[in-house]
Amino acid sequence: MALENPTGSLTTTIDNTIATVEFSHPASNSFPRKLLDALTEKLNELSVNAGISVIILRSEGTAAFCAGASFDELLAVSNQEEGTQFFSGFANLINAMRKCSKIIVGRIHGKAVGGGVGIAAACDYAFATIDSSIKLSELAIGIGPFVIEPAVSRKIGKTAMTEMTLAATEWKNTDWAQDKGLYAKVLENQVELDIDIAHFTTKLASYNPEALVQMKKIIWEGTEDWDALLLKRAAISGELVLSDFTKNALGQFKKQ
Repeated sequence: MALENPTGSLTTTIDNTIATVEFSHPASNSFPRKLLDALTEKLNELSVNAGISVIILRSEGTAAFCAGASFDELLAVSNQEEGTQFFSGFANLINAMRKCSKIIVGRIHGKAVGGGVGIAAACDYAFATIDSSIKLSELAIGIGPFVIEPAVSRKIGKTAMTEMTLAATEWKNTDWAQDKGLYAKVLENQVELDIDIAHFTTKLASYNPEALVQMKKIIWEGTEDWDALLLKRAAISGELVLSDFTKNALGQFKKQ
């Protein structure tokens, strides 16, 4: 089953009790709001599907895993309500990932920036390749990783999150990301990546489904306030995106 439109695509395939959800966008797998909403809806749908035990979350292609928010939509924001609404898309997605009753395994095949790092952090277990460097570049465009911060800090710690955020133009390599806990395993290439993911998810799907559901609840204990927290953070970003600094910075990034 697939959603296809000019703002990206979302495809879901099911093999036994393993669902693979793949998102795609021509601009380095970035997320316009419509694609964020589609992925959120799909995860909510799979969460209540008794025939699914495990979800593999991946993106299309061989280049970037995810470039974060759509620059075109950020530039189009004209008031705080629109800005808050856009960033609430990431808030809703991360909340859907944490509340999903299924274990979500991330397939991070390339670089992740901003919201892409947040998505990787919100996966319950993430595999990556040696090409999967990460960067939180939000401060460089006048905003900050406010919505995704709880997910990133929960996975790699507040100190590492701060280091990434303040060094907004610096890439962190996969060794760093694995050492901090973002990636559970790093493979040499995508062929090895897919072999390991297939083995891991097949084994995982063979376990007692109810045990997996209960384990998922335990993994995310202590995040019950995120429904309100992430929307509050979205409002911060929604206001900052209207600043002249951010509008100018986004314009310069688009010219690069």
